[in-house]
Amino acid sequence: MHRWWGLGDVPDDWGRSVVTIGVFDGVHRGHQKIVGRAVELARELGLPAVVVTFDPHPDEVIRPGRHPAMLSTQRHRAELLAGLGVDAVCVLPFTREFSQLSSEEFVRQVLVDGLHAAAVVVGADFRFGHKAAGTVQTLVELGERYGFVAEGVPLVAEGEEKLSSSYVRRCVAEGDVETARRVLGHPHRVEGVVVRGDRRGRALGFPTANLECPPNTAVPADGVYAGWLIVGAERYPAAVSVGANPTFDGRERRVEAYALDRDDLDLYGRYVAVEFVAAIRGMKRFGSVEELVAAMKDDVARTREILARET
Repeated sequence: MHRWWGLGDVPDDWGRSVVTIGVFDGVHRGHQKIVGRAVELARELGLPAVVVTFDPHPDEVIRPGRHPAMLSTQRHRAELLAGLGVDAVCVLPFTREFSQLSSEEFVRQVLVDGLHAAAVVVGADFRFGHKAAGTVQTLVELGERYGFVAEGVPLVAEGEEKLSSSYVRRCVAEGDVETARRVLGHPHRVEGVVVRGDRRGRALGFPTANLECPPNTAVPADGVYAGWLIVGAERYPAAVSVGANPTFDGRERRVEAYALDRDDLDLYGRYVAVEFVAAIRGMKRFGSVEELVAAMKDDVARTREILARET
């Protein structure tokens, strides 16, 4: 899959394509329906399917200081999109100047001149251009003028709840990683570099990988979770702790993963990922180290039980 940073990276000989547009944070099931339709149409037309997304999140530019917690890094998002059959991802730097483009200027610069769109597929609630003035109907009308077709894909809902990145963020913030997983269609993941912590876990018999996550990462509520520690192509079953370790009066909120039965992993400085499968318990302060160790042994046992159902 091609990955382009800005329209300047698009090859000069790039031909016509089917384009879908959105932040696609998390690539949840609603996103998957939109992208899937774009890929389907691209195959019918014998053209490549291109995803246009943005960095930073548009809210950070339009409403500074209100950057939403991100469900996926650009790296993981590209992997998920590639898995859906996308041929190229074009990440557009979202700047104040870019946000001022009118709907027609956006279409002309990005879709027509940049990606030579033959068709454009978006969600039914898609808005674009300055002050979000453009709608799906705007795309249809501009498509007639510039030579492409456009369609809006109906949104996906469960009951009265529309499947959205905002909904997933709420679930993650509440520690409801099971619902987040159902809406996403895959476990919620955080990524980061392993850094040195207090090294108490090793002394207690549970050496952990302490992740330094990027700013604005959507980290689940404080507690202990069953999940997976992913290092390159390897996946290790893991008990994951999120919080400040109140038993030791910790103040720094951390994501720490203990790969079950592994005390031989040298991960310092490695870029790793943690996937959250199920919540085990909330974070609590224990009266003694012995009580904490007993709880950690129970956490590990429950993690084994939960993950055994995954295989």
